[in-house]
This record gives sequence, structure tokens and C-alpha cells, in this order.
Amino acid sequence: MSRSQFPRTRESRTGSTRKLLSQNFLRDADIARHFVDSAGVGPDDLVIEVGPGSGMITGPLLHRAGRVIAYEKDRHYVERLRSRLGHHEHFRCHLADFREVRAPREPFAVVSNAPFGITTDIVRWCLNARSLTEAALVTQLEFARKHTGDFGRWSRLTVEHWPEVDFGLGMRIDRRKFHPVPQVDAAVIHLRRRPKPLLPKEALLDWGDLVDLGFSGVGGSLAASLCRVVPKSVANRACAEAGIARDQPVGLVPPDRWIALFTALTR
Repeated sequence: MSRSQFPRTRESRTGSTRKLLSQNFLRDADIARHFVDSAGVGPDDLVIEVGPGSGMITGPLLHRAGRVIAYEKDRHYVERLRSRLGHHEHFRCHLADFREVRAPREPFAVVSNAPFGITTDIVRWCLNARSLTEAALVTQLEFARKHTGDFGRWSRLTVEHWPEVDFGLGMRIDRRKFHPVPQVDAAVIHLRRRPKPLLPKEALLDWGDLVDLGFSGVGGSLAASLCRVVPKSVANRACAEAGIARDQPVGLVPPDRWIALFTALTR
């Protein structure tokens, strides 16, 4: 397979301020600690927290991580956190939009009750940060399920990054554990960069082209989309080898089957 074969197709803040910044704060300290425990960070780790708010998660993080850097857009909470937690030498809080922050060059993790309104932006930032080792993000339940295959379907974002990153579904959090109370429950999504990618680095561009083609929406199935650029017999044989039915919709193909398909097509 060559690249030419697969062309790139506050609690004290007003409600209006919270809504603008997508702020839904955890108000259960036990859940906050459980969440931080699930992130698996330790005393040697650099951790970035997105949107710390009043610091419900920041506190437990400071007890576990070697360094914590928080980015908050609301000046009120930046000043509050600096006043409450600024005495910790391993803590820094910056007034900034996390999406505009340059990722550290050294290995780091992200642990955050991510603002729901920019969850996709935060996930993409994490996936594009080459030094990120793992991320634990509180998101809307549907988002977490969608991107971890819990609906029996797999998103393009997950399949695209699967060779390098594992997507896992973590703890579920009742919406009543937040303030203000959101309309839906939440869940944790875990992103873990694989120590060794499932494909060689030099194959990742071709992998991206295959994913682009498969999710092009043309043909009604993954096999049919493949037939646009390779002979039907080749497409059917590769899909059969990978355990993919000819009429299987692209969203129902698990990431490991994609890996098998790519291997079959490039053998």
C-alpha cells in the first residue's frame, strides 16, 4: 500500500460566568480523591490540571504528584488557588487558556475535571502532545462512552490514534455530584500512550490515510470504501483476514480489526 492509494480525503461566581466557562465543579471530596487515585500519578510525575476551579482535584493531586501546573481562565479562581495552595513549592497556577499552552518537552500527565464545553479540544491537545504519557479526564458520560467503544461503536478520533494511544473508560460520576448540576452524568476517559506503538512510526501516515478512506462515508461499509482504491478481491480478502464482514459499517469495526486490516493490506 502506498500513500497514493489512500488520498487524504465558582461556587462564588455567577451562574452566567460558570455557563460561559463550562464550569461544573465536583463537590464530593471522596470522588475527587478516587478520581486522582485512578489516574495513577506518583511522586516523580509532572501533572497538568485543566480548569482547576476551587481546587477540589488540585488538593489530592498535590499529595501525589511531584509537580502540579494548573491552567485556569477565571482570574477569581487563579487568585483563590494561589492564596490557598501557593505555599506548596511544587505547585504553580497560571491564568491562561489551556488550549493555547505549549506542551512540556518532558514526560507529563494531564488530570482534570475538563470543562465540558471544550472536551474535544482538550482531548485533541493531549493526543497531539508527544511527551504526554497519560491523561485522566472527567467528561460527559456520552463522550466517554463514544470514544471508548462502550456503545459498540468506535469514533474516528479513537481509531486514528489507536496505534499510539489506548482509550479506556473509567469511573462513572452521577451528575448530582457537581455544582452546578449538569444535565447529564459524567465519566472518566483514560488516554494512555503506548510504550511501543502497535505500528512502526513510518507506517503511521499510511495508517492515517486508511482511516480517512474508511470514514469517508462512501460505500456504506468499510469494505465498500476500500474498493474505491484497491481491487474488490483484494479488499474482500483483507477484510476477511481481519475478521471484518463485507457489509460491516465502519463505526462498528473495533480498532484491533483495523490494525489487522492494515497489516493484511500492507503485507
